[in-house]
Amino acid sequence: MKIVDKIYVNGAFVKPHGTVTFDLISPATQELLGKVTLADATDAQMAIAAAGKAFKTWSKTTREERIGYLEKMHAAVLKRKQDLIDVMVAEYGGTLSFSTSSVQYALDAITSNITLLKQFDFEKKLGNSTVVLDPVGVAGIITPWNASNSFICNKLSTALAAGCTAVIKPSEMSALQTQVLTEALHEAGLPNGVFNIVTGLGPEVGAELTRNPGIAKISFTGSTIVGKTIARDGVETMKRVTLELGGKSPNIILHDADLSKAIPLSVAAAFMNNGQACIAGTRLLVPEDQLEEVKTLLKKAVTGVKVGNPADADTHVGPMVSKKQYERVQGYIKTGVEEGAELLIGGMGHPEGLESGNFVKPTVFVNVKNTMRIAREEIFGPVLSVISYKTEEEAIDIANDTTYGLAAYIQGEDAEKARRVAARLEAGRVAINGFKHDPMAPFGGFKQSGIGREYGVYGLEAYLEPKTVLV
Repeated sequence: MKIVDKIYVNGAFVKPHGTVTFDLISPATQELLGKVTLADATDAQMAIAAAGKAFKTWSKTTREERIGYLEKMHAAVLKRKQDLIDVMVAEYGGTLSFSTSSVQYALDAITSNITLLKQFDFEKKLGNSTVVLDPVGVAGIITPWNASNSFICNKLSTALAAGCTAVIKPSEMSALQTQVLTEALHEAGLPNGVFNIVTGLGPEVGAELTRNPGIAKISFTGSTIVGKTIARDGVETMKRVTLELGGKSPNIILHDADLSKAIPLSVAAAFMNNGQACIAGTRLLVPEDQLEEVKTLLKKAVTGVKVGNPADADTHVGPMVSKKQYERVQGYIKTGVEEGAELLIGGMGHPEGLESGNFVKPTVFVNVKNTMRIAREEIFGPVLSVISYKTEEEAIDIANDTTYGLAAYIQGEDAEKARRVAARLEAGRVAINGFKHDPMAPFGGFKQSGIGREYGVYGLEAYLEPKTVLV
C-alpha cells in the first residue's frame, strides 16, 4: 500500500495542513492501493501565495527561457512514461491501450506548446496601436479523474508558455497518478513556485481557488454542475474562466455510410475510455430504413468487446472508476428499461466472472427517443442509445436537440455531404469518419458544454490579457 502524505508547494514536497485521508481503491479488484492526505483551504492559500510571488519573475521570462523549461518538462515526463501508464491502469482502471494514448497526449500537449511558443506573436499592430498580450496572472487548474495527467500537462504547459504560474488541484481519486507526475515535474527543475500541486476536495481546495483574489484565472475540466458553481463564485473577483464540461455527443450515420466500417467505429466512439469520456459518441443516429441491419451489426460488434483486466493488452473496456460510478451507470440502465427503450445487448449487473470489480456490461439501447433521460443526460459509462431518423434534416435537428455541444461525429462516404452536415452541428469539435485528436486545434464546447477553448492559439490566448498601447 502506498502513502501519499505530501503536497507540492514552492518547489518542495511538504506536509499539508490538512489531516483528512482518502482511501485509494482499485476499481478492478476493490483492493486498497493506498491513502492520500488531503490538502485544505490553508494549503491552497499557501500555494497561491507561492505562485503569486513566482509570477513576478516568471511573467518576465523570455520566450527562449520558457521554451527551455518546457523542453525540460517534456523530457522529465517522457522519462517516467511507463510509470505513468502503469499507475493509470492500476489506480483509474483505464485500459492499457487508452492509458498509453492518454500519456502520449500529455507529452504531445507539451510539445505543441513548445511549437506554438516558437512562433506566437505576443505583440501586434492593430490600426495605429500596439497590442501587447500580457500573462493574466496565477492560474487555478482543476482537473478530473478520467485522464488526470493528460489534463494537467496540457493546462500547465499552456499556462507556463503564456507566462502564468499555477496552482493545480487534481482529483483526490487520482492521487497516485498525480504523485508520479509531480515527481517528474520536480525533476524538470522549474523555478520554485511556478507550479504548485494541492490534491484536495472540491468544496475545500477547489472553492478556495475559485474565490481567492490571488487567482486570476480558472481552467476547469469536469461536470457542468460544478462548472456553473465555479463561474458563479469566480465572478466575484472577475476571474477569467475556461470551462470544459460535459457532453452527450451525437454520432450521425448518413444513408451512404459503409455500415461494416461505421458500426465498429461507433461502438469504439461510445465506449472509449470505458465510456467515461466527455466526448464519447453516446447517441447513435441511424437511418430508419437501416435500423434492422444496424441492430445486427451492433450485436456482433458489442459481443466482440472484451471487458476485463485493464492491464491486458486486448481489453477494450475496464472498470468504472469507483463503486459510486458503477451504481450511477446501473441506475441509468434501469432507467432506460423503465422509459421503454429496447435493450439490444448488455443490461444491469456485472459481466460474468467480473463480480469483484466495478465492471459494467457494455449496453446498447435501440428505439430510443431523444426525450428519454438516457438520451439527454451524461451517463459516463459504456451505454449507447440508438435513435432512428427519416431524413437528413431530422438527423441534424435531433443531434442539436441537447443542452450540450462538446463533440459530434459524422460517418458517410460522400465527403462533401458530411462537411455540409458538420457545418450545421452545434458542437465544438466535429469528427468525420474517425476521432483523431489535434493538439494544435481548439477544443471546447457550445452551450452547456463549456466556455472558452483549450489547445493551440485559442488555448494560449485564454491565459493572456490584451493591452492596447496608444502613442
